[in-house]
Amino acid sequence: MAMTTKLACVLLLALLGFSMVATQVMAKEAQYRLDSAYGPGSLKSYQCAGQCQRRCNQTQYKKPCLFFCNKCCAKCLCVPPGFYGNKQVCPCYNNWKTKRGSPKCP
Repeated sequence: MAMTTKLACVLLLALLGFSMVATQVMAKEAQYRLDSAYGPGSLKSYQCAGQCQRRCNQTQYKKPCLFFCNKCCAKCLCVPPGFYGNKQVCPCYNNWKTKRGSPKCP
């Protein structure tokens, strides 16, 4: 009986370890796909308008958002995923600042 319990514990620990490794591998693959899909130079210049339309779709300041997003996309050739944030995916987009030091890209 004790041998069966020890065997079950070892199998359970092995399964837990395997699932942890599998989770780490999948997370790294997902991050790689995110970086390659949205990173610097991931867009062609003709794709900027559509990506900026997506990025600025939910803002109440649509005109300025589209203007600056298109300007940033033309320079950086990338637009971060989502409607807000996620700028770390595109360093050029994230680091371009106004003269006052605030972010230039929406």
